[in-house]
Amino acid sequence: VIKKQLGISGHVHRLMAGSMAGITAVICTYPLDMVRVRLAFQVKGEHKYMGIIHAFKMIYTKEGGFSGFYRGLMPTVVGMAPYAGFSFFTFGTLKSIGLAQAPNLLGRPSLDNPDVLVLKTHVNLLCGGIAGAIAQTISYPLDVTRRRMQLGAVLPDSEKCLTMVQTLKYVYQQHGVRRGLYRGLSLNYIRCIPSQAVAFTTYELMKQFLHLN
Repeated sequence: VIKKQLGISGHVHRLMAGSMAGITAVICTYPLDMVRVRLAFQVKGEHKYMGIIHAFKMIYTKEGGFSGFYRGLMPTVVGMAPYAGFSFFTFGTLKSIGLAQAPNLLGRPSLDNPDVLVLKTHVNLLCGGIAGAIAQTISYPLDVTRRRMQLGAVLPDSEKCLTMVQTLKYVYQQHGVRRGLYRGLSLNYIRCIPSQAVAFTTYELMKQFLHLN
């Protein structure tokens, strides 16, 4: 749609399409992410939620109905746009440069169309991992903000984290940049780099299996 209707192509359409894909996905799955964060935060002996269904019921009845499941959605959407956008942008750019500069070393003919070159599997994994690391670094402060807002009343200082701007200011004032806005980034790299590497490699393989090249 972006290419055909808006006439936008090249690197910009990758950024826009990736952002839209990420935002769509996060809106559809956000209530599940909310419940996951609440259950993960519980410590032994202080189980407020007995399970997934119970957590859904408690959030719905105690935190304003359906809107309670979308607490912290704004920083998630704002963060997902650069995260997904730069993921697709970085991966697509690395793929284009790699195939243009070293087609024989990095590329091979596509399974569904021998006239089209695609990256070799190990190169796909590498490019996907790099894309995930860059995107995660750019969007991480908003990810921290999302988690703080999702926990809501579970935290003693929840009244200071009601909006995205409030939360960002509070975390920065209390803990600074490295220990606040980027706290836990190195651990997140361990999760997101292999995750994005596998995701983009699967994405490329499925394009071939579905004859989209």
